[in-house]
Amino acid sequence: MTKEPSGTNNAVATLGAASATTTSPTANNLGDDLGGAEESSSVLEARQKKSVLLAESIPIFPNTFRPTDEVLTIHRELGAKTAEELEDQSRVWVVAGRLMAKRDYGKSTFFDLQDPSAKIQLFLKRDLVEPKVADLAKKLDIGDLIGVKGRVFKTKTGELTILVDHLELVTKSLWPLPEKFHEMSVELKYRRRYVDLIMNETSRRVFRIRSQVVSFIRRFLDERGFLEVETPMMQPIPGGAAARPFTTYHNALDRTLYLRVAPELYLKRLLVGGLGRVYEVNRNFRNEGVSIQHNPEFTMLEFYQSFANFNDLMDLTEVMFAEAATTILGSPDLVYQGQPVSFKSPWRRLTFHEALETIGGTPKEVLFDHDQALSHLASLGGEKTESDPLGKILAKIFDLTVEQKLIDPTFITMYPADISPLARRNDHNPDLTDRFELFITGREIANGFSELNDPLDQKDRFLAQVAEREAGDEEGMFFDEDYVRALMYGMPPAAGEGVGIDRLIMLLTDSASIRDVILFPHLRSEK
Repeated sequence: MTKEPSGTNNAVATLGAASATTTSPTANNLGDDLGGAEESSSVLEARQKKSVLLAESIPIFPNTFRPTDEVLTIHRELGAKTAEELEDQSRVWVVAGRLMAKRDYGKSTFFDLQDPSAKIQLFLKRDLVEPKVADLAKKLDIGDLIGVKGRVFKTKTGELTILVDHLELVTKSLWPLPEKFHEMSVELKYRRRYVDLIMNETSRRVFRIRSQVVSFIRRFLDERGFLEVETPMMQPIPGGAAARPFTTYHNALDRTLYLRVAPELYLKRLLVGGLGRVYEVNRNFRNEGVSIQHNPEFTMLEFYQSFANFNDLMDLTEVMFAEAATTILGSPDLVYQGQPVSFKSPWRRLTFHEALETIGGTPKEVLFDHDQALSHLASLGGEKTESDPLGKILAKIFDLTVEQKLIDPTFITMYPADISPLARRNDHNPDLTDRFELFITGREIANGFSELNDPLDQKDRFLAQVAEREAGDEEGMFFDEDYVRALMYGMPPAAGEGVGIDRLIMLLTDSASIRDVILFPHLRSEK
């Protein structure tokens, strides 16, 4: 389917005693010295840190400390208690995390420790711990992973703090962190996501929400009788979307294979086989450009339901999105890049031609005349191709005049058949299909339709796509003979939909770029 679519305010120490005499790389040259300049100052510094600690018999990569508590649990259980109430608490908490700040006052030191759940302040008073612990505390650098044990108290400013009784080095960090995440360039955040996640709570929140959304979708569909399945990621014939595939070769089979552009044709084979409701949260690959909305590797949800039509899936999608936002964010209303957006039902529904006329300002006579549509597209500055069918020309006009204006959730329905090669023709107008696309904040988020289950019609449409491909359209579909054969056995009436998970996460996390919601986006090679 083209179904894509808290710490303290004190100054932060930069480096500990073990590295005070060497020069640190800045955030913007992080990693540059590992490209071949073996004897760079950064590598020498790492070696020096390692040598100093090993010379004092301090293990720098041990695997013995076992935390039994999370920092977030401490905040939840003790955050509301008074300082006096905490004085009566005798429990020793055992946590581990990354050292994010260090403030040394001679006989005592404050640290900020961050574990996967939250951040907490530590307080170490040298005359209350063993000498080896006090000595180790002097040698710790920001970025080190440490394990601590101690009781919890509140400072005079009311901050929850662990009074350190025991401290261990868990992993020595041999590369300094940026002092602040603001110092990291956008590109560096994408290339060194591990550093971004260490420094940036916003990024950690985005990917927690991403995981919650995918888990919610699975529960939502499971509760409605859908079966989660897996289909091939390497396919002999790429199908299910008009897209340019990645090509590979399997030596043992002696055949060319393609990374899938969509799982659609395999999922619909399962409907033929009698699995009435199926879904897959899958990775798709399209050999296309990279932008704030596109990554060549992306995540899709595709689901199919026998004995349903495209109206049923529009209704289901409204419920799924609204419940996801309410469950995860607490409300079906959100703000995306300064624009309020509501997932509350009902969502607006317009036909493709209605949207072109009423929103895009396209003259009515243009909608049904090939030559006039070409001329109108040219007047808008669009790229015209004489051989394009009328539906494809109108789709280009739609992209230029309508799409960016669809802010609140809007279903656009009844697309022309010549740009919907897998969708069922409308009973009243066979030039149109029972198809919808969902747009929110000017972007396509989902695409669905009543499925074409007439094998002879499907064969003819595949052949038309092959002709377009042979005429130079690299996104034209291939002819899938086995899929046509599957339809010959009989596929029940059905509807299917694809949801762009990455774009949905962008909406729910107010992220401007798809790269902000993909842990490791594809980028050009570093120069």
